[in-house]
Amino acid sequence: MGCFISTPKDAVEYRRRPGKLGEVAVYVPGLRIPKSIDFYQHLNGSISTGLIERLSTLRTRVIVMTAQEAPIETKPLRKTATQHGGSTIADLLQALEDYLPVLLGLAKDGSEVKYKVKFVWINQEDDVEETTMSNVSYEILSILHLMATLCLSEANLLLLPKASVDISHSRTPEESRRAAIDILLKAAGYLEFAVRHVLPQIPPEERRNLPIDLAEGKLRALCMQALGQGVDLQLGLAIDSPKATLAVKRRLACEMVKCWQQAQDHITQLPLVDGWGQKHRLFIEWKYNEAKRNPPIWGSMKYLSEKIPKDVSSKVRINRDLYNQEKIMETAPSLPDFMIALKPDDYQLPPLDPSWSAGETNQLNI
Repeated sequence: MGCFISTPKDAVEYRRRPGKLGEVAVYVPGLRIPKSIDFYQHLNGSISTGLIERLSTLRTRVIVMTAQEAPIETKPLRKTATQHGGSTIADLLQALEDYLPVLLGLAKDGSEVKYKVKFVWINQEDDVEETTMSNVSYEILSILHLMATLCLSEANLLLLPKASVDISHSRTPEESRRAAIDILLKAAGYLEFAVRHVLPQIPPEERRNLPIDLAEGKLRALCMQALGQGVDLQLGLAIDSPKATLAVKRRLACEMVKCWQQAQDHITQLPLVDGWGQKHRLFIEWKYNEAKRNPPIWGSMKYLSEKIPKDVSSKVRINRDLYNQEKIMETAPSLPDFMIALKPDDYQLPPLDPSWSAGETNQLNI
């Protein structure tokens, strides 16, 4: 097993330094891009030629599609229709889901091939242009991170203003917000599984060489960002609903603060460099400050800042013997420490592809 870090010239063309991102509803980190590798060189004689060909074909498909998606992933209205009627994001997610069950065969318990292939990915947030590791768990971790990033991108596109050419133009704003919540929870599920079950399979000495993009703190920050934005959308839906009580809205507001606080705690511990990493840190700090009601305020927080004093004033008029004007004007008390009700999806890795062997039941070592 081993880990290599390098800065070759051919990685530069795929490494995107963000300029102006345009309108953003959900911050999306830069897509890490896999580089071509020779499965035959590493696996010839260890597994069948048919399996080597499948691994090579499926990974090449991912490489081509990711390289096409990465340069303009953050532009508005990126979710364009393909000749099959889907979207570029959906097609890339499907390509990853097709590749993963075949890849998992390299991670079986006792497999001698787990450390034979040198997997290479181009980084976006790390100082180092690309990272190479001879560990299939690194490849699985990179895939789950990419799947989560694509989900964040899809949620962002759902929440941006849409042109008539957009394939999702038939959705109402409320439907788009509800769909975005589901997608954000899916992203959080990928990230939580990666942190709990995949990252521990990489030895500590190798884990120190992972790029910032895949650092545990970064993965946890992205997970809490996804939950925080999901709660934010829930709060927006509650505000628009005449049936939602002020207590429900207040609880959601408190949960949102907690999500963004945890996201900020994780990301501030990372040695981020200029570019995607700094933009991500600033985005989380902005969302946390907005959620605390310290801002200039707008959106959901503006509504609550106006609604709560009105309700309090109404109670004062009704219960003048219990309140006085001086007490009402005091600084608001600390927010209650509610548990976060929104949870990541319970993601599990797909079953091992049958091509590895019919009726194979060996448990995967991840």
